[in-house]
Amino acid sequence: QVQLVESGGGSVQSGGSLRLSCAASADTYNTMGWFRQAPGKEREGVANIYTQFRAANYADSVKGRFTISLDDAKTTLYLQMNSLKPEDTAMYYCAAGIFVRYWADPNSYNYWGQGTQVTVSS
Repeated sequence: QVQLVESGGGSVQSGGSLRLSCAASADTYNTMGWFRQAPGKEREGVANIYTQFRAANYADSVKGRFTISLDDAKTTLYLQMNSLKPEDTAMYYCAAGIFVRYWADPNSYNYWGQGTQVTVSS
């Protein structure tokens, strides 16, 4: 069992930046990702990274603004969020998967953190 703990959420004004972190208790997975869920909406994939080759994918809505990264030990995941917009407001979740068919499908991931809230005001 892998435990994931997110941190770094908060409230910022539009155009601001935040950096989310996710600490994992083990590295028995090959994909890590960030998802978000706004009230009344489905959970959506924000970005993922494959731990072996460090290749990443991004949702179109965050390309050019968000950057996902992983430390050398493959146990701390980051999401640098710049130029934040009010529509980025959501609960952000860290996830890890052993075999992920499609990076943005939450059902493909085995482990989840408890979430960290990001609120962007206009």
